Amino acid sequence: MKLHGNARTCPKSRKLLCERIEAGWSLLEVAAAAGISDRSARRWLKRWHEEGEAGLLDRSSAPHRIPHKTPPKRVSEIIRLRRLRMTAAQIALACGMALSTVSAVLERVGLGKRSRLEPPEPPNRYERRCPGELIHVDVKKLGRILKPGHRVTGKRINARNTYTPDGRRIGDAGWEFVHVAIDDHSRLAFAEVLVDEKADTAAAFLKRAVAFFAAHGIAVERVMSDNGACYRSSLHAAACRELGLRHLRTQPYRPRTNGKAERFIQTLQREWGYGRVFNTSAERSAALSPWLLHYNFTRQHGALGHKPPGSRLTNVAGNYS
Repeated sequence: MKLHGNARTCPKSRKLLCERIEAGWSLLEVAAAAGISDRSARRWLKRWHEEGEAGLLDRSSAPHRIPHKTPPKRVSEIIRLRRLRMTAAQIALACGMALSTVSAVLERVGLGKRSRLEPPEPPNRYERRCPGELIHVDVKKLGRILKPGHRVTGKRINARNTYTPDGRRIGDAGWEFVHVAIDDHSRLAFAEVLVDEKADTAAAFLKRAVAFFAAHGIAVERVMSDNGACYRSSLHAAACRELGLRHLRTQPYRPRTNGKAERFIQTLQREWGYGRVFNTSAERSAALSPWLLHYNFTRQHGALGHKPPGSRLTNVAGNYS
């Protein structure tokens, strides 16, 4: 039951109102005590006599009939055309109806977005048996910080009209590229802030990532990436052959296939990239290694029974519970 936001009474107070009247209180006294009019008190008393406690519940204020409401047959036709993946404008033209009416009907039946036509895909959770069977790699762009912004100074100014001491316009600061690699089984992560996402940069990062995992006793066998240009390059393929890795790529437009890397990037942004205020990009980059150490060996991970990724390494001593 949903009470009206401005209701003076509730079912319990209405029952008390009726009981007081039956106990000898006058209608005016009861109405004054409840803060309502005598007319409202008389209405609740009538419902109490006719329906009992069920009559004291709130009722819908919607009208019993709406003459201008879209007929059910027309709504069914709109839904049928929508399931043929027609847009609201095409349906309105085919049915001779106003676009606003068709849009309202589609929104009401839950088909306002064409993505709702497909049944929701169930989550496909998986995990490799051993560390190193598969690592996920990806790249995230972050805006370069040339000087403290409004989060530091408290002043909102037009960035494109401000300059650094060396004459560079703030609006042209550019980007930094965070390359990440995460082990599918242990969730042990490695990341670096690099200048671009070109093929040679990605290939060199992959070699350093494999060396990082090897230093923790993990022999990498496969690597998964999206279909970015740097991962489709001959340089990256040569690096995989040199390292003895099998390269897997996700299906186009399905980033969920590389979900562990995507999820790690969300955590990376929230806790490192935007977790505190940085004055410069160099200061932010310097904070990455300490945060990775915390992520790998201290921070609790929900998918690992609230233990850090380091707890799944066989050559690391210590209690991570």
